[in-house]
Amino acid sequence: MTAPDRQPRAILQEIAHKAMCTRGLLPDFSAEALAEVAQLEAPTPGKDGIRDLRNLLWASIDNDDSRDLDQLSVAEALPGDTIKILVAIADVDAVTDGLAAIDEHARHNTTSVYTAAAIFPMLPEKLSTDITSLGFAADRQAIVVEMVVSTDGSVRSPLIYRAWVRNQAKLAYNSVAAWLEGGAMPAAIAAVPRLDENLRLQDKAAQLLKGLRQLHGALTFQTIQGRAKFEGDEIRSLELEKSNRATQLIEDFMVAANGVTAEYLEGMKFPCLRRVVRTPKHWDRIVEIAQQHGCKLPAAPDSRALNEFLKQQKAADPARFPDLSLAMIKLMGPGEYVAETPGDTAPLGHFGLAVEHYSHSTAPNRRYPDIITQRLIKAAMAGQPIPYRQKDLEALALHCTQQEDAAKKVERQVAKSAAAMLLQSRIGQRFDAIVTGTAEKGTWVRIFNPPVEGKLVQGTQGVNVGQKIQVELLHTDVEHGFIDFKRVG
Repeated sequence: MTAPDRQPRAILQEIAHKAMCTRGLLPDFSAEALAEVAQLEAPTPGKDGIRDLRNLLWASIDNDDSRDLDQLSVAEALPGDTIKILVAIADVDAVTDGLAAIDEHARHNTTSVYTAAAIFPMLPEKLSTDITSLGFAADRQAIVVEMVVSTDGSVRSPLIYRAWVRNQAKLAYNSVAAWLEGGAMPAAIAAVPRLDENLRLQDKAAQLLKGLRQLHGALTFQTIQGRAKFEGDEIRSLELEKSNRATQLIEDFMVAANGVTAEYLEGMKFPCLRRVVRTPKHWDRIVEIAQQHGCKLPAAPDSRALNEFLKQQKAADPARFPDLSLAMIKLMGPGEYVAETPGDTAPLGHFGLAVEHYSHSTAPNRRYPDIITQRLIKAAMAGQPIPYRQKDLEALALHCTQQEDAAKKVERQVAKSAAAMLLQSRIGQRFDAIVTGTAEKGTWVRIFNPPVEGKLVQGTQGVNVGQKIQVELLHTDVEHGFIDFKRVG
């Protein structure tokens, strides 16, 4: 039960704060960290030997309400239908270097945590949403990844260097995607001469990159995630977050930039903190599920064959595809960080992305592994010694993996509490649902509107995953995030 005199947002914030502490994450910055950030000011361009690229048509594309902007992009048409892509990544290390208390907090949590009612940033907001954010019309230091995308989607002539950049347009995923697919041009694009042409060119390059990765077996997933929408302090709905043309554009550029970064460090004989998804350990179970859908997969893990199966299922049964995607993601196993030493002959790679070289380097305002990678890159560029011992990098890789897992559990827990809060006034109502899981621990269903998952506590006999049924809401528990249904009809 929730106290009637407390606002829903405040209740969720308290649940989130408690969940952070329970999972061993720090919800608040220390007094020492706040004192450090209070003294900071944004660097300004000067005679520092860093390239000045502020005149390019840089733009950011992110969520509507994002303020911790990590990357900008711009394109240039080259002869032979090739396209030069530049990705600018916020040089967070340039500002935070030497700030012991801030680094200690970031190193402990290793990631920003985004919950329904509160954000727990990895860096203090004065940094992540201002001084180190690539905000609109602000002069900022960046690490630029430059690459030429060929007509077959391959990347040539990669370069990495430091530069000053300036965001010419702060854009949002949904409006850019709608425009790319034939809708109205967002005002922020129209306000900058030739930006529309540049974004079309970027989209073309992204499609080429995606096409080659899919040819190599990059997997096609679609999961359902509801984002709590508030009116004042009241939660009113869960808004579905869907992948679209603009989110995919940024994803394709980030995969390419992360690949260039990993290959650069390898070429410089530097270690690299790679992000890997190992070959699935439960491939036999994946084969079984595919067989149940009338598809035969090879006995040995094969990402191309798996992706063909996923694409067929998405086309044949779009309503059930998100649940199939989630099952496959769980069977593939979680991603993890691995410290690879120079000269490793067999990189583990990223099975789901179908890439061999993959670091995490493009979100340093919100991920600590990306700051580690920045320090490695800058030392390599400057001809300086490797700033980490190998055993320390290996310990950091394990720690970052563990803390990221803890952060995801916090986010899921608060999301469940938000869903329970949204439904608590609808006890006794009936909903159309689909069965999403059956196991010894229980049977789970997802209702369609709002998109919420809960436990089927009555009427479980004879139901199967993927079956559509009607359910009645019996009980909610906001504190624990419990939602219970019974089958009816």
